[in-house]
Amino acid sequence: MTIRIAAVVFLVIAISTIARGQLQNAQYIKFTSSYTSFPDTGRKNGYMYDSVFLDAKSHYNDSSVLMLVPAHFSPKENIDLVFWFHGWRNNIDTAIVFYELSKQFIASGRNAILVLPETAKDAPDSYGGKLEQPGVFSLLVSDILDQLKERKIIPSQARPGRITIAGHSGGFRVIAQILQKGKLPIHEVLLFDGLYGQEFKYMNWIKENPGNVFVHYYTDNGGTYEDSMEFMEQLQKEKIPFIRKEESKLTMEDLKNNRVIFVHSPHQHNYIINKPDNFQLLLEAKK
Repeated sequence: MTIRIAAVVFLVIAISTIARGQLQNAQYIKFTSSYTSFPDTGRKNGYMYDSVFLDAKSHYNDSSVLMLVPAHFSPKENIDLVFWFHGWRNNIDTAIVFYELSKQFIASGRNAILVLPETAKDAPDSYGGKLEQPGVFSLLVSDILDQLKERKIIPSQARPGRITIAGHSGGFRVIAQILQKGKLPIHEVLLFDGLYGQEFKYMNWIKENPGNVFVHYYTDNGGTYEDSMEFMEQLQKEKIPFIRKEESKLTMEDLKNNRVIFVHSPHQHNYIINKPDNFQLLLEAKK
């Protein structure tokens, strides 16, 4: 699972210029919502992992949501949202910096808003808290749109449009739960070294709608290789078309012309997102 990089304090509201000028005029919004993962009764007394106690106050009490509105964003009545769920020993502020999510999202040109809801903070834990409950994700989306409407970033009559959920490593569980219980249609899942379980939830979602897009990058060292092989075997049994490509041979045509894609990467678990900029590539393919 994700190895935590040293904490980075990163957040301002309505940034005009960030390092190297790459994020010029991007707008950042951070707010709290009752419909994020935590606090939640499942971790109210903390959590013990590998003989280490994770107290609730430090790891399961942050209900923050971080949003990025790129300068090129053009609001319409249907607002496209791209969610990112971080992996173990990370938080929304460290993840957006280390994996260069802002830079990649802006460079993709996708007309959408990037959203990072906090989950288990700086913890080796995939539990999704309240977001594993039926309908909570749809309430979170309503909260997000309300925040954007209050700031007059989107029109008052705006509704959710295309929803993409992306994530890394331990973020796999909350994504799978949202697919099953979120009570909103999810159109696209972009998973980075994250098939550690919950495969039947992903499979059911793929089968649910022939328009649903699923992409999984897997590595030899991240612990998802065998699960990825088994998942592809199951797809064959279900007669669901998919492609399997090496990262170096993946083309934009592959991404545009297929809806279930497995990409084998030679890179390390923590570097498949932005070395090279694979998050950007996937966003560009379906924009």
